[in-house]
Amino acid sequence: MTTIPNHLSEGPDSAPPLLLGPSLGTSYALWDQVAPELSIGHRVIRWDLPGHGGSPAELIGPGATVADLADLVLTLADSLGVERFAYAGVSLGGAVGLHLAVHRPERVSSLAVICSSAHFNGAKPWEERAARVREEGLGRLAKSADARWFTPGFTVPRLIRDHRETDPGAYAACCDALAAFDLRDRLGEISAPTLLIAGREDPATPPAHLREIADAVPGATLTEIPGASHLAPAERPEAVLTALRAHFDGGARRGMAVRREVLGDAHVDRAQGRQTPFTARFQDFISRYAWGEIWTDETLSRRERSMVTLTALVAHGHYEELAMHVRAARRNGLTPDEIGAVLLQTAVYCGVPAANSAFATAQRVLAEEADGAAE
Repeated sequence: MTTIPNHLSEGPDSAPPLLLGPSLGTSYALWDQVAPELSIGHRVIRWDLPGHGGSPAELIGPGATVADLADLVLTLADSLGVERFAYAGVSLGGAVGLHLAVHRPERVSSLAVICSSAHFNGAKPWEERAARVREEGLGRLAKSADARWFTPGFTVPRLIRDHRETDPGAYAACCDALAAFDLRDRLGEISAPTLLIAGREDPATPPAHLREIADAVPGATLTEIPGASHLAPAERPEAVLTALRAHFDGGARRGMAVRREVLGDAHVDRAQGRQTPFTARFQDFISRYAWGEIWTDETLSRRERSMVTLTALVAHGHYEELAMHVRAARRNGLTPDEIGAVLLQTAVYCGVPAANSAFATAQRVLAEEADGAAE
């Protein structure tokens, strides 16, 4: 018997891992409009609750707890060779994230809790729902899913179908977990950078529930999404994606730090000083993707990336950029002889005239460097 939840992995294996947890009654399809975009810069792993989507119902039983679900997530992560990960979860999936952040802080690098709570309005409503589902199945409950999950007039047929087809016993066991969950007295222990996302129209976990977490978790931030109910990633995917990118990527901030390390403060300050409203988005693009994702990927060292970059710039005749990256190559540890060897290689594969111009550019930059050192 399998001991790991059904899951879908997207994005490069070398990228930082990001686990996405679902809401009760849904499958990992909840993330269909968000996960592919997040996978550009992350190894995104979406998982299904027991008895939901493709996960076996026997992974959970009566009297289950959120701790049991968190253990399944850790088993999944271990099976994929993932030690430390970012995590985002909706409703019950968010509760799993809170539990992990409190009880296994060494595993959670950052956390986003979406349309969820540190408690779910006491045990009685969930105990009653669990009993009803065990007795009569999910048909009647699925008919009211639109009203519980979305604002009027909105629906996602795939998620409604998933709700209807969920195993009743596993669903009821998840209700048991929600009934027993209350982490309010432990929220102050969470050390992972934490984002709370509330759907402003959410009747199940209103913004006050997320505000309660934000007030208790040190350094947490709260975002409220207008026009979103309980399943915000499905109803307002663009807003959720924007918030998650800013929280998990730190792309522009991290990229700017690397950009300064490689190109030098003086160059970056000049580029920033020339920035206008017309070029601002391009500057953000450079910092977020070129420097925040490509140059931070540890598959290649910075020395190796400098060699690749020098070759590409020679091939396309970008000699002003080449001068900048000769300086960067020196910061990244290449010697003048190694830079010369790279340019000699370009003579073979990019052409002698291109290499001739490249040598002239590099010689000027290295001479300026030598003059500066002599002063």
